Amino acid sequence: MLEHLPAWLGHAMQGWRAGADSVVIAQSDLAAGATADAQLASLDLSSPAFAPDARLPERFTADGDGVSPPLVWGAAPAGTAAFALIVEDADAPTPQPLVHAVVWNIAADANGLAEGAIVADGAGHANAAMPGDVGRNSYLREGWLPPDPPTGHGLHRYVFQLFALDSALGDPGTSPGRSAFVEAIRGHVLAAGVLVGTYSREEEAPVGPVSSGVLA
Repeated sequence: MLEHLPAWLGHAMQGWRAGADSVVIAQSDLAAGATADAQLASLDLSSPAFAPDARLPERFTADGDGVSPPLVWGAAPAGTAAFALIVEDADAPTPQPLVHAVVWNIAADANGLAEGAIVADGAGHANAAMPGDVGRNSYLREGWLPPDPPTGHGLHRYVFQLFALDSALGDPGTSPGRSAFVEAIRGHVLAAGVLVGTYSREEEAPVGPVSSGVLA
């Protein structure tokens, strides 16, 4: 895990970042039908555990219990058949953002996920708190991948992206990852919501919001 990298290496890699323009929601061809050339409608996505652009509490990271944070969102837009969620680290020292969670076919009448709900579920729902199916993170495991940025690498932005879809994803296969997720939602997004939480090691915890680049 990245938390075991020495601090000197983390400092040396500070310029290596996937970039906010690489996260899924920054792609231009996600919108459904006739709205394909228009800006996506907005969903209100938040968490009772942390404010937008604020530091993630340690219990949601590799330094704590490593459970997924609670999420809440507003009413689905007309025509919504399902929601889908992906969480990415826009500042991972990798060519693409590191995926921390994938959840698809969340029920259209759901309005949130409980703390700790994103766990491995095999072929289906693992618990009543998860009204959807869980895919693979970047470590090729189902469930929540706790943030563990390299020591000294600086602030990392964890981008929670929720999509309201005009159709359920059907059978996306066994534990799909990022590529399958993007392909499945492309052309089916009615609205999207973004929530950014931050985390770092050997960095002063931010007092106020930070710039989120294209995510602002």
